[in-house]
Amino acid sequence: MELWDVYDINRTKTGQTAVRGEGLPEGGYHLVVHVCILGSDGRMLIQQRQPFKHGFSNMWDVSCGGSALSGETSAQAAMREAFEEIGVKLDLNGVRPHYSVSFDEGFDDWYVVKADPDIGSLTLQYEEVQAVRWADEDEIFAMMDSGAFIPYFKGFISTIFHTADRYGAIREK
Repeated sequence: MELWDVYDINRTKTGQTAVRGEGLPEGGYHLVVHVCILGSDGRMLIQQRQPFKHGFSNMWDVSCGGSALSGETSAQAAMREAFEEIGVKLDLNGVRPHYSVSFDEGFDDWYVVKADPDIGSLTLQYEEVQAVRWADEDEIFAMMDSGAFIPYFKGFISTIFHTADRYGAIREK
């Protein structure tokens, strides 16, 4: 059972929790995080979701992401997701999200990290990820056009690529 903290419209914790899959209380929101890892060559590390994964099964996605668990900060959730899903250990302590985007049921914090992990040595979480690879912006757009990549707004993905060295992106050692 996965518990989420419930936030109000102003992103203040209400003191309530919600169980994943059981819906949020009226006026409640939850926190989601995404991490986009961009290599020194400008390509993004992307992951392919497992075919049995609920929602966007078998599709390609950004480096990693998921819901924050009850008690986690945004940065803690992003670090956990990166390590759990693709085996990348990040230090996001004291780091604000590159972007924060509202969606119908919550808040989605996006972290942009410049790093060059060796994808051959990554540990992929079987329940979530079947493969990883590097892709540039044009490749991701072609994958979106073919229906192989989660249908984010292309302008948003482009913004990640074009602002990766600004506005809070971090360089991992």
